[in-house]
Amino acid sequence: MNRQKNLIRKALTLLIAMAAFALAGCENLDDRTTRNTGIGAATGAVLGGVIGHQSGETAEGAALGAAVGGAGGYGYSEATDRD
Repeated sequence: MNRQKNLIRKALTLLIAMAAFALAGCENLDDRTTRNTGIGAATGAVLGGVIGHQSGETAEGAALGAAVGGAGGYGYSEATDRD
């Protein structure tokens, strides 16, 4: 049971990372907001996965990291576009 749970977590982590990279590869790369949101989500997923792995919650860490990173990238773009 524990092995199956670990496999599911690894698959979920990979799926989240792939989704983040797909978002980063949107067709309109000139749109800074889309690009920065994707970069933030991908970076957050990786860092969240690494940190979550330390506590045994890799998938949850990656998901939370992707959400926070994506929001941060979006916020950064919106703040810099006002200038």
